[in-house]
Amino acid sequence: MADEKPALVLHLATGGEPLLFALPPEDVDELTKDLHLHLERGSVRTVQTKDGARVTVNFAHVAVAYVDDLQRKNKVFGLH
Repeated sequence: MADEKPALVLHLATGGEPLLFALPPEDVDELTKDLHLHLERGSVRTVQTKDGARVTVNFAHVAVAYVDDLQRKNKVFGLH
């Protein structure tokens, strides 16, 4: 089985292509647990990417956010 490549996927409220940020595996559980709260509250959160960069996200401008595995192919949204 291939290694998972978790990424934060952000669909902005203004449309366009989704933004993808590769995540370190050790940060995925905490971010996934809190993601719905950031969207509901429109909060601002700094996320560390897999390559060590820090990205600050204003969730007030995000319509949809989720953590996905970029390694998967032929995926259908919502199905594992």
